[in-house]
Amino acid sequence: MRDPEPCRMKHTEDETEFIEENEEHEEQNKEEDKNVKTGENSLSRSQTKQKDLKKRRDKKSFTCTQCGKSLRSKHGLEMHTRIHTGEKPYRCDQCGKSFTQSSYLKIHMNIHTGEKPYECDQCGKTFLRASYLKDHLKVHSKEKPHSCSLCGKSFSHLKVLKFHQKIHSDVREYMCFECEKTFITSEHLRLHQRIHTGEKPYKCSHCDKRFSQLGHLKRHERIHTGEKPYKCSHCDKRFSRLGDLKVHERIHTGEKPYKCSHCDKRFSRSGSLKIHERIHTGEKPYKCSHCDKRFSQTASLKLHERIHTGEKPYKCSHCDKRCSQLGSLKIHERIHTGEKPYKCSHCDKRFSHLGDLKTHERIHTGEKPYKCSHCDKRFSQVATLETHERIHTGEKPYHCTVCGKSFRYSSSLLKHNKEHSPSVVGDTQTYRLLDINALP
Repeated sequence: MRDPEPCRMKHTEDETEFIEENEEHEEQNKEEDKNVKTGENSLSRSQTKQKDLKKRRDKKSFTCTQCGKSLRSKHGLEMHTRIHTGEKPYRCDQCGKSFTQSSYLKIHMNIHTGEKPYECDQCGKTFLRASYLKDHLKVHSKEKPHSCSLCGKSFSHLKVLKFHQKIHSDVREYMCFECEKTFITSEHLRLHQRIHTGEKPYKCSHCDKRFSQLGHLKRHERIHTGEKPYKCSHCDKRFSRLGDLKVHERIHTGEKPYKCSHCDKRFSRSGSLKIHERIHTGEKPYKCSHCDKRFSQTASLKLHERIHTGEKPYKCSHCDKRCSQLGSLKIHERIHTGEKPYKCSHCDKRFSHLGDLKTHERIHTGEKPYKCSHCDKRFSQVATLETHERIHTGEKPYHCTVCGKSFRYSSSLLKHNKEHSPSVVGDTQTYRLLDINALP
């Protein structure tokens, strides 16, 4: 691992104060050890200690007029005063962001240059800051020293624990003045505001794509590099996103942490829960740009809009047929391949369509899920139900093209057609060509 000392960021005032206090305690301890050895009495030791402390504290002769804080040097006071004045004299010439100290600007510039001087000696991953590397090393050690006092969940980083605890309190202190959306942290608000400003400071080093968040850029660049840094602890599968790894591992653990607030159904993904809950709420946030139809899922909207656009992006690899849905293409290609992936659990019969398998299995189970809305009769197929309900409604959808007579069933129409021309049995196309006006 590279020596982090040359690039280390200067300590903030609070950190400096803390270090100085530790130094004072260390000096006291050294002095006490020395006095024990020499046999010096405790009163003398105490007097010496008080004098040393006074000398150290007297060195802090620069006091802030705003808050009364004492600083050791004039430079330290100047840096501290910028907290009150808001002065940020060091400006990035790449994106315009300003900083209170030149060291902060230097670290920030690494975002644009791509330089990551701190390297993990275990996996080779590089980092922008020494503190980031320190946090990352906990991944290898599996150390999670920070526990939530409310639910017992453990975290490797203190800042993640603090963020997690706000979920319990439901505190959302930061509000966007553009859309009034609220956020748990100021950082989340700042990132959100880029939606309104259109700011995208992070540019891909492989293509011209830009991003509003550094994390989104890193995730995108893995498309170019093929990097998959996240490995499943149960199998050899690797992932480019940590979130994808967590979701995948739930296949092994069976964990479903997201519970529906309306019923007892649980989900392994938060997105799946959101979509499911729309069944209960009736929410349909996605509206068709061509008509007034609304949908609960973006995928459903995209499929629907292809009715208007005529788009059929999926082409059969065996013929020129195109389909608007990937599922429809897969089903169609089974005509060419003869594939029948769905096997009956009661007999050896196989099917190319899942729907056909379900219908077939009802022969074995006796299930009749479709009930007539006019009587108590039930059916195993929806088509059979529709045919039956014509008895109640009087609907006769099959019309003779020769004499105009209507029939309830297609079989009745075929039988009727034979009466017009016994010599052409069942050829309904012939009857359509006959001139109805030529009949007596």
